[in-house]
Amino acid sequence: MTLELIPALDLRGGRVVRLRQGDYAQETAYPLDALAQAQGYRDAGARHLHVVDLDGAREGRFRNLAVIEALARLDLAVQAGGGVRSEDDLERLFDAGVERVVVGSVAVRESGRVIEWIERFGAEHLVIALDTREVEGIWTLASAGWTEAAATTLDELAPRYAQAGARHLLCTDIGRDGMLSGPNLELYAHLARIAPGLAVQASGGVRDGADVEALQGKAAAVILGRSLLEGRLDLAAALQC
Repeated sequence: MTLELIPALDLRGGRVVRLRQGDYAQETAYPLDALAQAQGYRDAGARHLHVVDLDGAREGRFRNLAVIEALARLDLAVQAGGGVRSEDDLERLFDAGVERVVVGSVAVRESGRVIEWIERFGAEHLVIALDTREVEGIWTLASAGWTEAAATTLDELAPRYAQAGARHLLCTDIGRDGMLSGPNLELYAHLARIAPGLAVQASGGVRDGADVEALQGKAAAVILGRSLLEGRLDLAAALQC
């Protein structure tokens, strides 16, 4: 299985930013144009782009849709989320040119509803985002832009989605997000055991090419954010490997 490298752009107020462990009070803004940055990723050889509307994730409604529409017009397959709460939201993103819609909070809170979406829109067009923190040995889940804790756990929901026919699962170790501390290989090995068959997108902690190599065979894809924005990882070189 070849590891897919997916550059990420997190948007807040139209700006490219990164949050530390999902904390909106710990934001790093980058003096970058989102469209130009995405074009650079495309020119380096990327095929997909992961986009998060951070305002939408917290508020439950899109705030950066115009930027997402512009990004979707590039020669990249865009997967985007943040603020998706209804079928209307899904259709707005699909109409904007998004190939895969990332469903997070509602996937945690209303799994039955999201399973219906999988049946209607197709498993290839939805990415289930289960973002997790380990608390006393239990992989807990977060929602609402990681500002709220959920009652259910990763071990409960991931197998349910696998059995329901989901294809893509994005799983971020929140404790490592934006920390450049290395990916949690144990987490992705655990997911492979409890939910085999899912194409897992690893996220959180990737620093360099060695971390990308370590994920080979452990996940289907890796989301790359801060390491690319800060020049710690050369995308073109990593793709060639």
